[in-house]
Order: sequence, then C-alpha cells, then structure tokens
Amino acid sequence: MTRQLVDIAMETLKTQGHEVLQSDLYGMGWKAVFDDQDFPERANQGRLSFIEESGHAFLNGCQTADVEAEQGKILAADAVILLFPLWWFGMPAILKGWVDRVWAFGLAYGYRGAGNAYRYGEGGFAGKRALLAVAVGGPEQDYSSRGINGPLEQLLFPITHGTLFFPGMQVLPTFAVYGTVRMDGDRMSNEVTAAWRSRAERLFDDAPIAFRPQNDGDYPDRHVLADHVAPTRTGFAAHIADALRPDASGDGGSLMAGNQSVALSAM
Repeated sequence: MTRQLVDIAMETLKTQGHEVLQSDLYGMGWKAVFDDQDFPERANQGRLSFIEESGHAFLNGCQTADVEAEQGKILAADAVILLFPLWWFGMPAILKGWVDRVWAFGLAYGYRGAGNAYRYGEGGFAGKRALLAVAVGGPEQDYSSRGINGPLEQLLFPITHGTLFFPGMQVLPTFAVYGTVRMDGDRMSNEVTAAWRSRAERLFDDAPIAFRPQNDGDYPDRHVLADHVAPTRTGFAAHIADALRPDASGDGGSLMAGNQSVALSAM
C-alpha cells in the first residue's frame, strides 16, 4: 500500500513539474537507532549527551554522511511528505529513527542557539509544507471522534504538531487510507488512487492546519496559552485555532508557484 501511494505521488508531482527527492528507508537500509555511532567526532568523550553532541556535529560539519544527505533533501524541499503504515498508533520505528537522527539540534530544535525562542511555527524548517499519508489497517469508525481507538488526528498530534510544526513546517490535514488489511485491488485502483492523486495535486494549494504559533501572542510566556485564548478548551484542541489560517510560509506565498521541490520519505 505505501509503495503504491509513493508511486502515485511521484507521478502526480512530476507531471505538475515538481522535482521529487525520495527516501525509501527500507531500501536505503536506514539505521534507525540514534546512538553514539552518530557522533564520529565527540565533543565530550566522558559523557554522552545527545543534545550536546547533535549540536556539535551539526554546527561543525561532522555529522554522519547519511544524516547530512537527508538534511540536504529537506532543506532543498518546499514540501515534505511522510508516507507510512500506522503501527501501534504512530510511526514505525525506522521512520521515528529517521526523525531522531535527522532532526538535529541547531536545525530542528535549539535553532540559532536560542533555546526555545524559535519553535511552533518558526525554526529551521520554516516556510516548508508537510503532509502525512497514512495507511491504517482498521476501519474508519474505530478512529472517529468517539471511536474505540481515538480520533486519528489526535493520535497523530505528536507528529503533526510536534515533529513537523515544532521546527516550523506548515502541516496539511492528514491523508488516511482506512481498512487496508482487507482492501481489494479495485478499491485501491479507483477510490483511493483518485483521492490521493487529488491531494497530491493540491499540495501547494490546500490550507494548513491552524496550529497556534508560539510567537504570535497566544502564548505570552512561550509556555501556556493566555487565559483569554480558547478559555473553554483544554488538551490538543486548545492549540488549534477555529479558522484555517492563510499560508504562513513567510515569503509572500512562493509555495504556490510551480516547479517546487518535494521530499518524499517512505517506508
């Protein structure tokens, strides 16, 4: 299923004139474990601090080649699409490991050496769009607002709001394919293919999820929502505004132009 989604997205985007940079994590034999092998030139041999070593490696150009190559794809891209099957209500380990290793200190967090000053709408990936395409084994009703598994948008909040919006990306509503365990070929070739092709075609047109930026006044101390902001809401819902915001790319809407670059990470 994931491979089919990748192929459709690549065909659709290339037909529109976009450049597509692909990362097939299984095909690449991606190292999923974030460990001391990621730091060939340690800043501190006596104690392994992942934040310290990640920042040192990124700042001094001594990251491993695989990590540097993936960062290059993301930095070159105007949009990032993550395609994966939902495993235990989140990303498979290999994709989570890709994020752990590639989202370096100084780039995806700790941007500009300013701690948490640039996050949630700002940061090293600001100006880029992001989209999740998720293959879900179970039926859609299990992931509805009162479904037994919980709403899919809430299960994916740590990815959409955390992994993607935290470093500055504008995140589009998730594309989900349900019931993939029992999906027949006809449904994939017709219903799902048409829906996914349409979403890929609108990658640079659809409005992003209206996550509240950290530095636009809703969080006066950069930690907690002001009392007057969504006073009756708590949890995830409080951090999403009522109306979809205009594209917040920060560059006058250049993401709407053609011939953009798209990074596809799939497994």
